[in-house]
Amino acid sequence: MKILDANMILRFLIQDDESAADIVEKLIENEEVLVLPEVIAEVIYVMTKVYHIDRSTTVDIVSSFLDDPHVKSEKTDVLIKGIYYFGKTSLDFVDCLLCAYYTVSGYEICTFDKKLNNLIKRES
Repeated sequence: MKILDANMILRFLIQDDESAADIVEKLIENEEVLVLPEVIAEVIYVMTKVYHIDRSTTVDIVSSFLDDPHVKSEKTDVLIKGIYYFGKTSLDFVDCLLCAYYTVSGYEICTFDKKLNNLIKRES
């Protein structure tokens, strides 16, 4: 299985380089690819901060990408929950992902971040 980096995922999702997007599309169509939570965090950061794509659109695009049957992740349930939180809060994606690790996997999250602590308390 091949792991996609953020640049490949971004070319595919944003379609700002047609030839690169086509390469990624063919790769995904022909075999399963693995995406890591760390890479999705970078993708979301770039989409929202560099390309100025609003949170709601980013959530829709990334969620749709992760729904592709050829796109696999070792932590799909955590990723999906983290993306959900990202769409519903003003927290950055990494904090949303941490809360998802709490709600999905039961990990205790140790933080001084008041907003993250408040989300965790609401989700308890």
